[in-house]
Amino acid sequence: MLSSDPVCTIWTPGRREPPLTVSIFIQTLNEQDNLPGLLESVSWADDVVVLDSLSTDRTREIAEAGGARWFERAYDGRGPHQNWAMENIEFKHRWVFYLDADERMTPELRTEIESIAADWENGTRTRDNGDPVAYYCGRKNYFRDRWLKHAMPPGNIMRFFQPPHIRFARLANPAPTVDGEIGYLREMFIHYNFSKGLTEWFTRHNRYSTYEAQETIKALSDSPVRLGNLLSADRNTRRLELKNLSFRMPLRPVLKFFYMYLGQGGILDGAPGLTYCMLQAIYEYQIVLKVHEMRRVERGLIPS
Repeated sequence: MLSSDPVCTIWTPGRREPPLTVSIFIQTLNEQDNLPGLLESVSWADDVVVLDSLSTDRTREIAEAGGARWFERAYDGRGPHQNWAMENIEFKHRWVFYLDADERMTPELRTEIESIAADWENGTRTRDNGDPVAYYCGRKNYFRDRWLKHAMPPGNIMRFFQPPHIRFARLANPAPTVDGEIGYLREMFIHYNFSKGLTEWFTRHNRYSTYEAQETIKALSDSPVRLGNLLSADRNTRRLELKNLSFRMPLRPVLKFFYMYLGQGGILDGAPGLTYCMLQAIYEYQIVLKVHEMRRVERGLIPS
């Protein structure tokens, strides 16, 4: 069992409106350009928390001017970083929604998550009744002013949760472990994945590919394929097992391109869809090359 629930506010009957019941959690690293737009999209929240990875620009100034609480520490991988927050930050509310600086809350999503959180405060939903303590959420990913509806579909990302009941594994693309039931939100947030341009995207994914290579080697050793999971009723279990299976497939970059461009329908997203599918194939090839290099080092050979 994980630790007990953090302090949360309770709605007093007779008030004209219930109080705000959701904290916003943001992770940053040199996000002075993206952060203002995100803070504007969550300006309704009375508890905005920023966990920074030692930024050197105006990120802190902008965050604190926007009323956010500030925490900082050296980045040690997405999973460990998020776990530190879950264990060391006391959020004002029971429920937390996590966003990156290049993402935006929508009014529709706000309404949905506040409704869920309010139900917990008034006792309509409880953990004992089997109600979810964490929710996956989809996102609309934009590239060159176009929603990549097919090439980069919404997916399922763990973003809405009660901190005491969740922890994260993996250095990149963290996988959650939830002490309780999980659910799926209907509404989505917006993601501007290329807001800093292609150069920054390549720099970031060079770092991510190193984490993914490490996780690939670990999965090949510790996570045997369980084909039964591909038939699971839970869509995220199916997705994770498909990813585990992909670690063992030859020609991964080529297969990923055709899967995204033809299988998922990236071709329907026009030129931005084609470019994005090619970028993902390049990213996959980086991972493959780094896995090969790491294994050479393990055998006492020069990296390449």
